Amino acid sequence: MKSFFIATLATFAFVLLAVSPVARGDDWNRKTTVHFSSPVEIPGVHLKGWGVLPAGTYVFKIMDSQANRHIVQIFSEDEKTIYATILAVPNYRLKATDKTSITFHERPAGEPEALRAWFYPGRNWGEEFVYPRENAIALAKSNKLPVLFTPADVPVEVAEPLESSMDALLEKLRRAPVLAIQPTGAEVQLAQVVTTPPADELQAATAPAEPAASMPAELPATASEVPILLLTGFALVAFAVWSRFFRNRSTDIRVH
Repeated sequence: MKSFFIATLATFAFVLLAVSPVARGDDWNRKTTVHFSSPVEIPGVHLKGWGVLPAGTYVFKIMDSQANRHIVQIFSEDEKTIYATILAVPNYRLKATDKTSITFHERPAGEPEALRAWFYPGRNWGEEFVYPRENAIALAKSNKLPVLFTPADVPVEVAEPLESSMDALLEKLRRAPVLAIQPTGAEVQLAQVVTTPPADELQAATAPAEPAASMPAELPATASEVPILLLTGFALVAFAVWSRFFRNRSTDIRVH
């Protein structure tokens, strides 16, 4: 009886560990693999010759998060090369989806679509990307929609790998003012075209400023179904013990 009880309890513990939810270690940077079937124009600071990404597979990650802006990086598929570091603003007005999605600014026929926003699953707001002023003016006219831009003196194209000047670049992007350009060419304040998500939502989605390597592969879930599973498991163990006892008792009665 004792060995049967221990075996049953051990089996339950194994099942509990197998079904308990866990949080993936890379959720904090919202790592997303994206495949473009055609060339895509991108804003931000990019490697020389990479202002338009060729069709292919890329990795998007949040590198830096602040209350009203995020910094997004685009990597090669193997994550060994950073093609672009882009300033983005969380915008509640964008139409959300329940899956990862990328939206674009339309361009004239024959020109590549331009990156507009990135939606990560579980967010009802998008990361709307900030363009240099000249690009924003052209996009606003062709799309008849306001486009975010920064008037700050931030480099657009760099010849050396982005890692070599990352600290100085991040400081510029953190401080760069962000405005919006209307289809008419008028410049307006960001608040007129962007609705910032509630502070608690942003706080919950804000990543700790730590490198991915320092994050464990898996993190224990803080809010889970473990209590329910424990109660269910103990009930099953109790039922198993009771059934074993009942069978033994029935056997004894038949023998005598």
